[in-house]
Amino acid sequence: MKLSLKALVLTAGIMWAVTVLMIGVANLIWPGYGTMFLELLASIYPGYSVTGSMGAVVVGTLYALVDGAIFGLVFGWLYNLVVGRGSPA
Repeated sequence: MKLSLKALVLTAGIMWAVTVLMIGVANLIWPGYGTMFLELLASIYPGYSVTGSMGAVVVGTLYALVDGAIFGLVFGWLYNLVVGRGSPA
């Protein structure tokens, strides 16, 4: 059974964006929370920095949305490729 690429792209993108958003907002409320995780993201996403501002949270969330969608697309494509080769013709 193949995966729906559209559904997987949307799900992965939204889930990763919500994760980054929640940790970013928690960091605004409780400074120091998730700082190492956010610094890791800052080292991966160009232009994103851990400044403790709402603007940085929005930028990180947008990066995460795109990043998660790309991961979902690649994962779904590879999964469908493998499943397609394993099924009898």
